[in-house]
Amino acid sequence: MWLNETIGVIPKNSWAIDPFGYSPTMAYLLRRMGFENMLIQRTHYEVKKELALQKNLEYVWRQSWDSEETTDIFVHMMPFYSYDIPHTCGPEPAICCQFDFARTRAFSYELCPWGQDPVETNQENVQERALTLLDQYKKKSTLYRTNTLLVPLGDDFRYISIEEAEAQFRNYQMLFDYINLNPNLNTEAKFGTLDDYFRTLREEADRVNYSLPAEVGSGQISGFPSLSGDFFTYSDRQQDYWSGYYVSRPFFKAVDRVLEHTLRASEMMMALLLGYCQRSQCEKLPISFSHKLTAARRNLALFQHHDGVTGTAKDHVVEDYGTRMHTALQDLQIFMSKGIEVLLGIRHDKAEQNPARFEPEQVRSKYDAQPVHRVIGAPEGHAHSVVIFNPLEQRRDEVVMVISNKPDVTVLDSNWTCVESQVSPEWQHDKKIFTGRHRVYWKASVPPMGLETYYIAIGFAGCEKSKPAEVRILFDKSIPFSCPSPYSCSTLEGDTAEIQNRHQTLTFDVKLGLLQKIKRVKDDSQNIINEELGMYASSESGAYLFKPNGEAQSIIRSGGQMVISKGPLVQEAFSYSKTAWDKSPISHSTRIYNGEGTVQELIIEKEYHVELVTHDFNDRELIVRYKTDYDNGRVFFSDLNGFQMSRRETYNKIPLQGNYYPMPSLAFMQGSSGHRFSVHTRQSLGVASLRNGWLEIMLDRRLVRDDGRGLGQGVMDNRPMNVLFHILLESNVSSTSNPISNPLPLSPSLLSHSIRAHLNYPMHMFVSKKPVETSARPPPLSFSPLASSLPCDLHIVNFKVPRPLKYSQQPIEDSRFVVILQRRHWDNSYCRKGGSQCVSVADEPVNLFYMFKGLAVLNVKATSLNLMHEDTEMLGYPEQFGDVAQEGHVLISPMEIQAYKLELRPHQ
Repeated sequence: MWLNETIGVIPKNSWAIDPFGYSPTMAYLLRRMGFENMLIQRTHYEVKKELALQKNLEYVWRQSWDSEETTDIFVHMMPFYSYDIPHTCGPEPAICCQFDFARTRAFSYELCPWGQDPVETNQENVQERALTLLDQYKKKSTLYRTNTLLVPLGDDFRYISIEEAEAQFRNYQMLFDYINLNPNLNTEAKFGTLDDYFRTLREEADRVNYSLPAEVGSGQISGFPSLSGDFFTYSDRQQDYWSGYYVSRPFFKAVDRVLEHTLRASEMMMALLLGYCQRSQCEKLPISFSHKLTAARRNLALFQHHDGVTGTAKDHVVEDYGTRMHTALQDLQIFMSKGIEVLLGIRHDKAEQNPARFEPEQVRSKYDAQPVHRVIGAPEGHAHSVVIFNPLEQRRDEVVMVISNKPDVTVLDSNWTCVESQVSPEWQHDKKIFTGRHRVYWKASVPPMGLETYYIAIGFAGCEKSKPAEVRILFDKSIPFSCPSPYSCSTLEGDTAEIQNRHQTLTFDVKLGLLQKIKRVKDDSQNIINEELGMYASSESGAYLFKPNGEAQSIIRSGGQMVISKGPLVQEAFSYSKTAWDKSPISHSTRIYNGEGTVQELIIEKEYHVELVTHDFNDRELIVRYKTDYDNGRVFFSDLNGFQMSRRETYNKIPLQGNYYPMPSLAFMQGSSGHRFSVHTRQSLGVASLRNGWLEIMLDRRLVRDDGRGLGQGVMDNRPMNVLFHILLESNVSSTSNPISNPLPLSPSLLSHSIRAHLNYPMHMFVSKKPVETSARPPPLSFSPLASSLPCDLHIVNFKVPRPLKYSQQPIEDSRFVVILQRRHWDNSYCRKGGSQCVSVADEPVNLFYMFKGLAVLNVKATSLNLMHEDTEMLGYPEQFGDVAQEGHVLISPMEIQAYKLELRPHQ
């Protein structure tokens, strides 16, 4: 939209030469945005070699689930090592470098490393120079099917002066003139754009059929094969696999996710504020905030750069990224703190400059600090209100937590009705493990995309106080320990300890503090888990590359501290591990929940606190490994962009680092019996299955050396950080495909999708700055905008006002709101409800006209994902997608994402 409004261009060609591997999700999104062509470069050198042999470097990329060719997009893969001029004119870089006319002493760039530098083209040498260049062009052309050849001319940080651009143009124009004036060379050479190339190629493909016998092609463009899959893990030479960046700077990978879901929640809140607003007075807050919302969008987008979220930027650039994201997060949280007042009806004319009555329950002091919980402490006879925003499209019953400086608290709901609650000691990553504060847990129920209020009261006579957890502890005798009040403490005895809820029992090795096995109540089955914490020594790894010196070694020794706390809502095992270092680099909690109707009671929550912050951990890479009894045959599945799954298989023929894959949000193994072991993560990491039944995830890495890929430094700016996993064990209810013999990716279960959504779109909690007297009892405060929960496989990707800066000037006919919907594909071999509160799935149409309570939905138009095209046929969608305007009915095929422009008006 910005490009179109600023320079009047709607792009249809994608240029992505520097990401380190490629995901088919990008191809899908571009296709549904109206793009026609893609150009890519960094794929495994052996893949390039194989595709070049078959002349398949240009192909049609099709999604693995697509049987109707609706996702096809044309791709040009560059054939050689790099995208610089020595590697783009042909197969011999020593020759091609001679045609980079900025590599002369007149400019500041590096001269040709092969010893022969460019010389100025003149009448004396033009014939020899032109024929030498043309020979490279002809050799390159043998790798492709058509007679149209693309030769990019550029590099990083080029064309910084007019003189440089003129030097390239002057020399090439003379070479082109010679070639074009000699018909016997059978070549026409000219300058052009990427669009010129793809247009010329498509015109040629219309005239000449380049299809090979028995080849599966595409109706989009004839003469090329269709391929499916992804391009991970990237290798550019020898044993150098770029799997290190999956984990580099994990602290900021986590911040990226937090900003992403906070921005989405803020976008939703702004759309709701404007949708329910009936007069200009209540537009003040969202409109005045729109500049900061736009800045937050841009700062998040900036960090998606291939040297941003990857963790491969210089320290000062990382600091800039981090500062921008921190500022955006603070701005968004302030806006939401004010927005909830308007939506709850506390104040209607909330202006941007007025202070908020609420503040976020979690805050960050600076860009590289962990978030801390606001400590609630009300005087006797008072209560703090806690407002919870649910950014998901289904009602959410969930055990939530706040920190209190007093244990004797009471929790009440919006109607001042007593709510069962639990209080537990708060633990920390330190030998003195009790912080002196308390965690207060209760089960909250929040409407879809709505708000609910609870009260944390001190000295409220009408209800029972929070029930204290029972504490059992194994502690270091050299450190004095006193049992925190009001808990009853006992010594942890024996070699094992257990925590359990009504679904599962977890057994731990007390000496090591590690999870051993899980027993499931439902079918009385037991699985070995054998959690292990280990480290790779890596003298050659860097920000991009993972190059370990052999296998990871376990770092945990017996004799650490362990605490088991058990209450009615949460049971937890906390372990401050003993290692070879005086201060352990890791401590961790394992939690299980009791809460009927919650997704939480079906999962195991693992939280690892990681600190690779001293030189003791130089050239070390920290992993957690689950050595299970699932016979997965070293086959597992990891997600791509949180959108689709990809099948991964460990191969002996490639090194360990080549068997590591990206894990943005989920990885699972499936045994031959159909039983699944899934790990959902709150942030991007790297994952492998190096032996049968093993699932290994890298948590952090600290590396002294540069790995020679352009960064020019190591990665030594590690921050203390928490990594959160939700682990799920599932049994199939019907026969399922064997992943070892089936080459296609498997899908998550419906329950797994729900767990991932809860982890990636957490509830946002806000606490009142001032407590209220419990005798005052404010009226019930809640907000419920949806008419009902949506089907549980239908996800609202976003609901927003795309142009908030121009909202007031736009006519209503423009449809100023957008809702983007995704239909998740799920594996029906597993229980549909999965024990969660799933009521329906999206097999029947959803009516957009009746989606909201109290809001009329008008002027609905189907549109592309970039909101630029309303001709839905050109996007590859089925015909009925465009028919929504009449009836409001939306029926989405599994895996599809669809966008709709609409207008909202409050019912009179």
